[in-house]
Parts: sequence; C-alpha cells; structure tokens
Amino acid sequence: MKLEGSYTFDAPRELVWEMFFDPEVLARTMPGCEKLERTAENSFEGRMRMQVGPVQGVFKGSVVLSDLQSPETYHMQVDGQGPSGFMKGEGDIRLEETEDGTIMHYVGEAQVGGRIAQVGQRLMDSSARAIVKQSLDNLARQVDARQQTGKEDSKQSENGAKTEGAPPPPSQTEFALGVAREMAS
Repeated sequence: MKLEGSYTFDAPRELVWEMFFDPEVLARTMPGCEKLERTAENSFEGRMRMQVGPVQGVFKGSVVLSDLQSPETYHMQVDGQGPSGFMKGEGDIRLEETEDGTIMHYVGEAQVGGRIAQVGQRLMDSSARAIVKQSLDNLARQVDARQQTGKEDSKQSENGAKTEGAPPPPSQTEFALGVAREMAS
C-alpha cells in the first residue's frame, strides 16, 4: 500500500518540526494511540488500539527516524504487530517553508499481513488514508494550540489570564467516522 500527499500547516517550519519529535504531542494526534514514548534520541515505541472493519486489537510498534536534516526532512521506519497481524512501512517527510506557513510532503509504503490484511484492499486503503488525514488534522490543532499558548503566555504576564491545554486525543468514534467518510469519497 502506498501513501503519498501533502498537508499545509499555518505555522513556521521550525515549530512543525519540533512537534514531530514530541511524543506527548504525537500521542494526542493519532487515533487509538494509548501510549507513545521515546526510547532513544530518534526512536519511539507505542501502543495503539485499532479497528479496521471486523478486525480489531492492540498493536505494539516502533518508529525509528533517520537521515535527519533539521528542520527540513527525515526518513521514517515503522514496525508494528498485534494479535490480528503486522504492519511494516517506511517513508520520507519533507517540510517546505512558505510565506503562509509550512507544507509537509510525505511519501511511503506499508505492508500488512495476518487477519488485518484479509479485510480487503479498499478498506485497508481507506483506513490508512483516514488515519493519516486525522493524524495530520489533529497535529494541526496541536500546532495551533501551541502557537496560541505562546501568544496567551505573552498576554498572561500582562493580565494574569490562564492558558488552555492542548486539544484532547481523537476518539475511536471519530476515527470510525473518518474511515466512513474516506470510503464514501
């Protein structure tokens, strides 16, 4: 399965880059993510609860980032497995700075096996696109909240107002609705 696309963030490239390496932020962006922690400088391990059609389960996996050229590009390898199958993938991320913000370009390939691969290519493709879209939409909300917090922190020193926290992680219901929308389109 191949994933390719771009996404525009209304934020400076350095901020978007910084957010890509914050496990707390990333855990709040991925649908079904129960845990994500840094295990080395550019390595993470996590646990996600996923449901694709009738197949569901908790998947444990790792993400290793390499070929980092801050704040522009990196390579990513993903390896995950659970009771209903496995997923292996790799891809490249490139951040392009523009006058209006940052455009993230991504390209990657993933292989799935086990029961999860038996749900059908169309459902797998739609689920993968929905996970990517929802994760990026949620990351954009996290980026916006970080920028707003920075602005409010500046104001807080003047008027003593408190800032709001980051947006909550997406629910499984939101993920399911995203897959349904992706299937419909």
